[in-house]
Amino acid sequence: MSDRVVYSTGIGPLCPNCRRAAAECVCPRGAPGAAQPVRPRVGRETKGRAGRGVTTVSGLALPAAQIEALAAALKKRCGSGGTVRDGIIEIQGEHRDTIVAELCKLGLPAKRSGG
Repeated sequence: MSDRVVYSTGIGPLCPNCRRAAAECVCPRGAPGAAQPVRPRVGRETKGRAGRGVTTVSGLALPAAQIEALAAALKKRCGSGGTVRDGIIEIQGEHRDTIVAELCKLGLPAKRSGG
């Protein structure tokens, strides 16, 4: 039998060396094959919201408490409401440029996704 993962639910990308989730990788940062940090993605969604758009921030490798605090700061910066669902920050309205700039200021190099 092989030790490779055939099916998995929600652990995300695996480190090729230690075979742990990328967020829990124990390899030294400079090691060949060590998992690279995942960049947060800032996108826009309207699915299931009656045509109203929300700006989503996904791919944050932070504990839940820090994600909640970051969501509160982003909501305050954008001047709108929002929530955190399954580790994804949702901010009401179109605020992709503002959020990308704010995340970069905080040292989290974010990437804008979508059109």
